[in-house]
Amino acid sequence: MIARLTGVLAEKSAGRVIVDVRGVGYEVHIPFSTYYELGSESDPVTLQIYTHAKGDQLSLYGFSTVREKELFTRLIQVSGIGPRLGIAILSGMPVDEFLEAVAAQDLARLCAVPGVGKKTAGRIVLEMPDRLQGLAAPVETAVISGVPAHLRQDVVSALVNLGYVKKIAERAVTQVLKQESPDRFEDLLKSTLRKISR
Repeated sequence: MIARLTGVLAEKSAGRVIVDVRGVGYEVHIPFSTYYELGSESDPVTLQIYTHAKGDQLSLYGFSTVREKELFTRLIQVSGIGPRLGIAILSGMPVDEFLEAVAAQDLARLCAVPGVGKKTAGRIVLEMPDRLQGLAAPVETAVISGVPAHLRQDVVSALVNLGYVKKIAERAVTQVLKQESPDRFEDLLKSTLRKISR
């Protein structure tokens, strides 16, 4: 079973990459969150791999972090969720946002992910809580430099509405909060926009 791949990024597209490992190309399905973390084609790459075997078919699913892979493996244990839907869920919301939605039993938030209906969302909030141990959000996502999480989330949401990719917006906000301690929405948004535009 393949657990990790390190090689060269031979091809890259949304949802799929080919990793060249010493002349052998491995096709790997990835969520958008991982796609945004990858470099350009010909760059070195390491992916955490989940190997899925079904009948005579073998599929590889790759993730930029162990945490994403762990959530994926626990997600597909929920009845009605296969690897493709697991990838769709990770593409639709970051790990921390998913954990918050499950903790709050926020069905509407889960149903906003393409492919997740009310029944599936209901199974997720019913079956997932006991499987999420060890995946708690890092401290910095809760409060960074004394800034409450809701302020960070509001700014990320505003940036997404302005057309920025959510993953890029989250990373920029985190970088700003490591250097500054704005206590107003407007200040954090302006600083983050400056960071992104550099």
